[in-house]
Amino acid sequence: MDDAGKDGVMAPAGGRAGRGRITVRDVAREAKVSVATVSRALSDDPTIARETRERVLEKAKEMGYAPNLFARGLITRKSGIVALLANNITNPFYPEVTVKLTRRLQEMNLHTMLISWEDSVEHSLPALRQIAPDMVVVLAATMTPDFLKHFQESETPIILFNRYVTGARASVVCCDNEAGGALVAARLAAAGHRRPAYIQGLATASTNVDRMRGFLGGCEAAGLPTPDAASGGDFTYEAGYDGMKALFARAPSTDAVFCGNDIVAIGAMDAARCELGLRIPEDVSIVGFDDIAMAAWPSHDLTTVRQPMNAMIDRTIAEITRLQKREPGRPEQHFLPGRLMIRGSARLPETLRP
Repeated sequence: MDDAGKDGVMAPAGGRAGRGRITVRDVAREAKVSVATVSRALSDDPTIARETRERVLEKAKEMGYAPNLFARGLITRKSGIVALLANNITNPFYPEVTVKLTRRLQEMNLHTMLISWEDSVEHSLPALRQIAPDMVVVLAATMTPDFLKHFQESETPIILFNRYVTGARASVVCCDNEAGGALVAARLAAAGHRRPAYIQGLATASTNVDRMRGFLGGCEAAGLPTPDAASGGDFTYEAGYDGMKALFARAPSTDAVFCGNDIVAIGAMDAARCELGLRIPEDVSIVGFDDIAMAAWPSHDLTTVRQPMNAMIDRTIAEITRLQKREPGRPEQHFLPGRLMIRGSARLPETLRP
Protein backbone atom coordinates (compact mmCIF):
# COMPACT_ATOMS: atom_id res chain seq x y z
CA MET A 1 0.00 0.00 0.00
CA ASP A 2 1.40 3.41 -0.93
CA ASP A 3 1.39 6.57 1.17
CA ALA A 4 -1.81 7.86 -0.44
CA GLY A 5 -3.70 4.81 0.71
CA LYS A 6 -2.41 5.11 4.24
CA ASP A 7 -2.92 8.61 5.45
CA GLY A 8 -4.98 10.75 3.11
CA VAL A 9 -8.38 11.37 1.61
CA MET A 10 -9.56 12.29 -1.84
CA ALA A 11 -9.07 15.90 -2.79
CA PRO A 12 -12.32 17.84 -3.05
CA ALA A 13 -13.85 18.69 -6.39
CA GLY A 14 -12.27 21.80 -7.82
CA GLY A 15 -9.14 21.21 -5.72
CA ARG A 16 -6.16 19.24 -6.95
CA ALA A 17 -7.96 17.36 -9.67
CA GLY A 18 -6.06 14.37 -10.97
CA ARG A 19 -3.80 14.19 -7.95
CA GLY A 20 -5.81 11.44 -6.24
CA ARG A 21 -5.38 11.31 -2.48
CA ILE A 22 -3.61 14.11 -0.66
CA THR A 23 -1.02 12.69 1.73
CA VAL A 24 1.09 13.92 4.61
CA ARG A 25 4.05 13.95 2.21
CA ASP A 26 2.17 16.31 -0.11
CA VAL A 27 1.41 18.71 2.73
CA ALA A 28 5.01 18.55 3.95
CA ARG A 29 6.36 19.37 0.49
CA GLU A 30 4.02 22.34 0.00
CA ALA A 31 4.59 23.68 3.53
CA LYS A 32 8.36 23.13 3.18
CA VAL A 33 8.63 21.13 6.41
CA SER A 34 9.33 17.51 7.25
CA VAL A 35 6.72 14.75 7.33
CA ALA A 36 7.33 14.42 11.08
CA THR A 37 6.57 18.12 11.55
CA VAL A 38 3.27 17.76 9.69
CA SER A 39 2.35 14.75 11.82
CA ARG A 40 3.09 16.66 15.03
CA ALA A 41 1.10 19.68 13.83
CA LEU A 42 -1.92 17.55 12.94
CA SER A 43 -1.86 15.78 16.30
CA ASP A 44 -1.59 19.10 18.21
CA ASP A 45 1.82 18.17 19.65
CA PRO A 46 2.79 20.91 22.15
CA THR A 47 6.48 20.65 21.18
CA ILE A 48 5.86 22.27 17.79
CA ALA A 49 6.01 26.06 17.43
CA ARG A 50 2.63 27.75 17.19
CA GLU A 51 3.53 29.59 13.96
CA THR A 52 4.67 26.35 12.32
CA ARG A 53 1.56 24.51 13.40
CA GLU A 54 -0.72 27.24 12.05
CA ARG A 55 1.15 27.29 8.74
CA VAL A 56 0.88 23.51 8.35
CA LEU A 57 -2.81 23.46 9.25
CA GLU A 58 -3.56 26.28 6.83
CA LYS A 59 -1.71 24.48 4.04
CA ALA A 60 -3.49 21.19 4.85
CA LYS A 61 -6.87 22.94 4.73
CA GLU A 62 -5.97 24.67 1.46
CA MET A 63 -5.01 21.35 -0.13
CA GLY A 64 -8.11 19.52 1.12
CA TYR A 65 -6.21 17.11 3.35
CA ALA A 66 -7.93 15.18 6.15
CA PRO A 67 -6.34 12.37 8.17
CA ASN A 68 -7.37 8.76 7.80
CA LEU A 69 -8.85 7.89 11.20
CA PHE A 70 -7.99 4.23 11.05
CA ALA A 71 -4.37 4.86 10.01
CA ARG A 72 -3.97 7.46 12.73
CA GLY A 73 -5.44 5.04 15.24
CA LEU A 74 -2.68 2.52 14.51
CA ILE A 75 -0.16 5.12 15.62
CA THR A 76 -1.96 6.86 18.48
CA ARG A 77 -3.97 3.84 19.64
CA LYS A 78 -6.99 6.17 19.62
CA SER A 79 -9.55 5.79 16.87
CA GLY A 80 -11.46 8.99 17.58
CA ILE A 81 -14.64 6.91 17.27
CA VAL A 82 -17.52 6.57 19.72
CA ALA A 83 -19.61 3.48 18.92
CA LEU A 84 -23.36 3.77 19.47
CA LEU A 85 -25.06 0.41 20.04
CA ALA A 86 -28.77 -0.12 19.42
CA ASN A 87 -30.87 -3.13 18.56
CA ASN A 88 -34.14 -1.20 18.44
CA ILE A 89 -34.22 2.29 16.99
CA THR A 90 -37.85 2.21 15.84
CA ASN A 91 -38.74 4.26 18.92
CA PRO A 92 -38.43 7.89 17.68
CA PHE A 93 -36.81 8.85 20.99
CA TYR A 94 -33.53 7.17 20.05
CA PRO A 95 -33.01 8.56 16.53
CA GLU A 96 -33.41 12.04 18.04
CA VAL A 97 -30.88 11.19 20.74
CA THR A 98 -28.50 9.83 18.08
CA VAL A 99 -28.65 13.01 15.99
CA LYS A 100 -28.14 15.35 18.95
CA LEU A 101 -25.40 13.26 20.52
CA THR A 102 -23.56 12.92 17.19
CA ARG A 103 -23.56 16.70 16.72
CA ARG A 104 -22.11 17.23 20.18
CA LEU A 105 -19.42 14.63 19.60
CA GLN A 106 -18.48 16.22 16.27
CA GLU A 107 -17.83 19.45 18.17
CA MET A 108 -15.28 17.44 20.17
CA ASN A 109 -13.66 16.12 16.96
CA LEU A 110 -15.05 12.68 17.70
CA HIS A 111 -16.85 10.54 15.15
CA THR A 112 -19.79 8.22 15.76
CA MET A 113 -20.46 4.81 14.31
CA LEU A 114 -23.92 3.29 14.79
CA ILE A 115 -23.96 -0.48 15.20
CA SER A 116 -27.38 -2.10 15.08
CA TRP A 117 -28.54 -5.71 15.11
CA GLU A 118 -31.85 -7.56 15.27
CA ASP A 119 -31.35 -9.98 18.11
CA SER A 120 -28.57 -10.60 20.64
CA VAL A 121 -26.29 -7.74 21.62
CA GLU A 122 -23.40 -10.21 21.63
CA HIS A 123 -23.52 -10.18 17.81
CA SER A 124 -22.06 -6.67 17.87
CA LEU A 125 -18.78 -7.82 19.42
CA PRO A 126 -16.97 -8.80 16.18
CA ALA A 127 -17.66 -5.36 14.69
CA LEU A 128 -16.54 -3.65 17.88
CA ARG A 129 -13.28 -5.59 17.93
CA GLN A 130 -12.57 -4.49 14.35
CA ILE A 131 -13.41 -0.84 14.95
CA ALA A 132 -11.70 -0.59 18.35
CA PRO A 133 -13.67 2.52 19.41
CA ASP A 134 -12.37 4.83 22.08
CA MET A 135 -15.60 4.26 23.98
CA VAL A 136 -19.09 2.79 23.59
CA VAL A 137 -22.51 4.28 24.31
CA VAL A 138 -25.37 1.76 24.54
CA LEU A 139 -28.62 3.46 23.48
CA ALA A 140 -31.31 0.84 23.05
CA ALA A 141 -30.42 -2.70 24.01
CA THR A 142 -30.75 -5.23 26.76
CA MET A 143 -27.52 -6.84 27.83
CA THR A 144 -25.94 -9.13 30.38
CA PRO A 145 -23.03 -8.64 32.77
CA ASP A 146 -21.08 -11.13 30.61
CA PHE A 147 -21.43 -8.83 27.61
CA LEU A 148 -20.20 -5.86 29.62
CA LYS A 149 -17.26 -7.93 30.87
CA HIS A 150 -15.79 -7.75 27.36
CA PHE A 151 -15.34 -4.00 27.71
CA GLN A 152 -13.67 -4.36 31.09
CA GLU A 153 -11.19 -6.82 29.60
CA SER A 154 -10.45 -4.56 26.62
CA GLU A 155 -10.37 -1.46 28.87
CA THR A 156 -12.93 0.22 26.61
CA PRO A 157 -15.08 2.69 28.60
CA ILE A 158 -18.81 2.13 28.25
CA ILE A 159 -21.76 4.39 29.01
CA LEU A 160 -25.28 3.03 29.35
CA PHE A 161 -27.79 5.62 28.13
CA ASN A 162 -31.24 5.37 29.76
CA ARG A 163 -30.61 1.85 30.97
CA TYR A 164 -28.42 0.05 33.47
CA VAL A 165 -27.33 -3.42 34.50
CA THR A 166 -27.24 -4.06 38.23
CA GLY A 167 -23.71 -4.64 39.46
CA ALA A 168 -22.08 -3.79 36.12
CA ARG A 169 -18.96 -1.64 36.06
CA ALA A 170 -20.25 0.91 33.57
CA SER A 171 -21.18 4.57 33.61
CA VAL A 172 -24.93 5.24 33.56
CA VAL A 173 -26.90 8.27 32.37
CA CYS A 174 -30.59 7.60 32.85
CA CYS A 175 -33.96 9.21 33.36
CA ASP A 176 -35.32 8.40 36.81
CA ASN A 177 -37.89 6.04 35.34
CA GLU A 178 -39.09 4.70 38.67
CA ALA A 179 -39.82 8.20 39.99
CA GLY A 180 -41.60 8.98 36.71
CA GLY A 181 -43.89 5.98 37.11
CA ALA A 182 -44.65 6.94 40.71
CA LEU A 183 -45.46 10.50 39.60
CA VAL A 184 -48.00 9.24 37.07
CA ALA A 185 -49.70 7.08 39.71
CA ALA A 186 -49.91 9.95 42.20
CA ARG A 187 -51.38 12.39 39.66
CA LEU A 188 -53.95 9.91 38.38
CA ALA A 189 -55.02 9.04 41.93
CA ALA A 190 -55.29 12.72 42.90
CA ALA A 191 -57.54 13.28 39.86
CA GLY A 192 -59.97 10.57 41.00
CA HIS A 193 -58.94 7.52 38.96
CA ARG A 194 -59.59 4.29 40.84
CA ARG A 195 -58.93 1.37 38.48
CA PRO A 196 -55.41 1.74 36.99
CA ALA A 197 -53.55 -0.56 34.62
CA TYR A 198 -50.12 -0.75 32.98
CA ILE A 199 -49.18 -1.91 29.46
CA GLN A 200 -45.58 -3.07 29.37
CA GLY A 201 -42.97 -2.59 26.71
CA LEU A 202 -40.06 -5.03 26.66
CA ALA A 203 -40.46 -6.82 29.98
CA THR A 204 -36.73 -7.31 30.63
CA ALA A 205 -35.66 -3.73 29.81
CA SER A 206 -34.58 -1.74 32.87
CA THR A 207 -36.71 1.18 31.64
CA ASN A 208 -39.83 -0.98 31.61
CA VAL A 209 -39.02 -2.61 34.95
CA ASP A 210 -38.45 0.74 36.69
CA ARG A 211 -41.49 2.48 35.19
CA MET A 212 -43.72 -0.41 36.17
CA ARG A 213 -42.21 -0.65 39.65
CA GLY A 214 -42.67 3.07 40.22
CA PHE A 215 -46.26 2.98 38.97
CA LEU A 216 -47.23 -0.02 41.09
CA GLY A 217 -45.56 1.48 44.15
CA GLY A 218 -47.24 4.83 43.54
CA CYS A 219 -50.64 3.21 43.21
CA GLU A 220 -50.11 1.33 46.48
CA ALA A 221 -49.03 4.53 48.24
CA ALA A 222 -52.18 6.26 47.00
CA GLY A 223 -54.44 3.47 48.23
CA LEU A 224 -55.35 2.23 44.75
CA PRO A 225 -55.76 -1.47 43.90
CA THR A 226 -52.81 -3.25 42.32
CA PRO A 227 -52.85 -2.35 38.62
CA ASP A 228 -53.52 -5.03 36.04
CA ALA A 229 -50.38 -5.34 33.88
CA ALA A 230 -50.69 -6.33 30.23
CA SER A 231 -47.62 -7.87 28.60
CA GLY A 232 -46.69 -5.86 25.54
CA GLY A 233 -43.65 -7.84 24.45
CA ASP A 234 -41.75 -4.80 23.14
CA PHE A 235 -41.86 -1.00 22.91
CA THR A 236 -44.00 -0.98 19.75
CA TYR A 237 -47.31 0.35 18.44
CA GLU A 238 -48.55 -3.23 18.05
CA ALA A 239 -47.71 -3.99 21.69
CA GLY A 240 -49.90 -1.11 22.81
CA TYR A 241 -52.74 -1.94 20.43
CA ASP A 242 -52.88 -5.62 21.34
CA GLY A 243 -52.17 -4.95 25.01
CA MET A 244 -55.11 -2.56 25.27
CA LYS A 245 -57.50 -5.13 23.78
CA ALA A 246 -56.21 -7.87 26.09
CA LEU A 247 -56.43 -5.58 29.09
CA PHE A 248 -60.07 -4.60 28.54
CA ALA A 249 -61.06 -8.18 27.75
CA ARG A 250 -60.36 -9.07 31.38
CA ALA A 251 -60.68 -5.68 33.13
CA PRO A 252 -63.33 -3.66 31.27
CA SER A 253 -63.79 -1.19 34.14
CA THR A 254 -60.21 0.12 33.86
CA ASP A 255 -60.27 3.93 33.96
CA ALA A 256 -56.56 4.80 33.55
CA VAL A 257 -53.76 3.15 31.57
CA PHE A 258 -50.07 3.99 31.95
CA CYS A 259 -47.92 2.69 29.08
CA GLY A 260 -44.26 1.68 28.86
CA ASN A 261 -43.52 4.46 26.35
CA ASP A 262 -45.26 6.86 23.95
CA ILE A 263 -45.37 4.47 20.99
CA VAL A 264 -47.09 1.86 23.17
CA ALA A 265 -49.48 4.55 24.40
CA ILE A 266 -50.37 5.64 20.85
CA GLY A 267 -51.15 2.02 19.97
CA ALA A 268 -53.31 1.76 23.08
CA MET A 269 -55.19 4.95 22.14
CA ASP A 270 -55.98 3.67 18.66
CA ALA A 271 -57.22 0.34 20.03
CA ALA A 272 -59.40 2.14 22.57
CA ARG A 273 -61.06 4.23 19.88
CA CYS A 274 -61.16 1.82 16.94
CA GLU A 275 -61.66 -1.56 18.62
CA LEU A 276 -63.26 -0.83 21.99
CA GLY A 277 -65.38 2.23 21.21
CA LEU A 278 -63.95 4.16 24.16
CA ARG A 279 -63.66 7.91 24.48
CA ILE A 280 -60.35 9.41 25.57
CA PRO A 281 -60.15 10.74 28.23
CA GLU A 282 -63.85 10.56 29.19
CA ASP A 283 -63.92 6.74 29.47
CA VAL A 284 -60.22 6.06 30.03
CA SER A 285 -57.13 8.17 30.61
CA ILE A 286 -53.95 7.14 28.81
CA VAL A 287 -50.42 8.25 29.73
CA GLY A 288 -47.13 7.53 27.99
CA PHE A 289 -43.42 8.04 28.67
CA ASP A 290 -40.66 9.83 26.65
CA ASP A 291 -42.50 12.83 25.12
CA ILE A 292 -41.49 12.14 21.52
CA ALA A 293 -42.47 14.82 18.99
CA MET A 294 -45.63 13.05 17.82
CA ALA A 295 -46.97 12.90 21.39
CA ALA A 296 -47.91 16.58 21.04
CA TRP A 297 -49.61 16.13 17.65
CA PRO A 298 -53.31 17.09 17.86
CA SER A 299 -54.30 13.60 16.72
CA HIS A 300 -52.66 12.15 19.83
CA ASP A 301 -52.45 15.01 22.37
CA LEU A 302 -50.77 12.52 24.68
CA THR A 303 -50.12 13.14 28.35
CA THR A 304 -46.66 11.76 29.02
CA VAL A 305 -43.53 11.90 31.14
CA ARG A 306 -40.89 13.93 29.30
CA GLN A 307 -37.41 12.50 29.51
CA PRO A 308 -34.79 15.25 30.07
CA MET A 309 -33.09 14.40 26.76
CA ASN A 310 -30.89 17.48 26.51
CA ALA A 311 -29.76 17.22 30.13
CA MET A 312 -29.04 13.51 29.63
CA ILE A 313 -26.93 14.28 26.55
CA ASP A 314 -25.10 17.03 28.46
CA ARG A 315 -24.29 14.54 31.22
CA THR A 316 -23.19 11.94 28.67
CA ILE A 317 -20.80 14.44 27.05
CA ALA A 318 -19.42 15.34 30.49
CA GLU A 319 -18.89 11.65 31.24
CA ILE A 320 -17.16 11.09 27.88
CA THR A 321 -14.86 14.03 28.63
CA ARG A 322 -14.05 12.56 32.02
CA LEU A 323 -13.36 9.14 30.54
CA GLN A 324 -11.12 10.66 27.84
CA LYS A 325 -8.92 12.05 30.59
CA ARG A 326 -8.91 8.61 32.24
CA GLU A 327 -9.50 10.20 35.61
CA PRO A 328 -9.33 7.67 38.44
CA GLY A 329 -12.49 6.54 40.19
CA ARG A 330 -15.45 4.26 39.70
CA PRO A 331 -17.90 4.73 36.82
CA GLU A 332 -20.54 7.31 37.68
CA GLN A 333 -24.30 6.82 37.65
CA HIS A 334 -26.69 9.70 37.03
CA PHE A 335 -30.50 9.45 37.29
CA LEU A 336 -32.24 12.63 36.14
CA PRO A 337 -35.88 13.52 36.92
CA GLY A 338 -38.55 13.55 34.22
CA ARG A 339 -41.46 16.00 33.91
CA LEU A 340 -45.15 15.22 33.46
CA MET A 341 -46.53 16.90 30.33
CA ILE A 342 -50.30 17.15 30.77
CA ARG A 343 -52.31 17.11 27.54
CA GLY A 344 -55.74 15.91 26.46
CA SER A 345 -55.41 12.13 26.77
CA ALA A 346 -55.79 12.06 30.57
CA ARG A 347 -58.32 13.54 32.97
CA LEU A 348 -55.99 15.68 35.02
CA PRO A 349 -57.35 19.00 36.30
CA GLU A 350 -55.61 22.26 35.50
CA THR A 351 -54.66 22.57 39.17
CA LEU A 352 -52.50 19.46 38.83
CA ARG A 353 -50.41 20.84 35.99
CA PRO A 354 -46.70 20.99 36.91
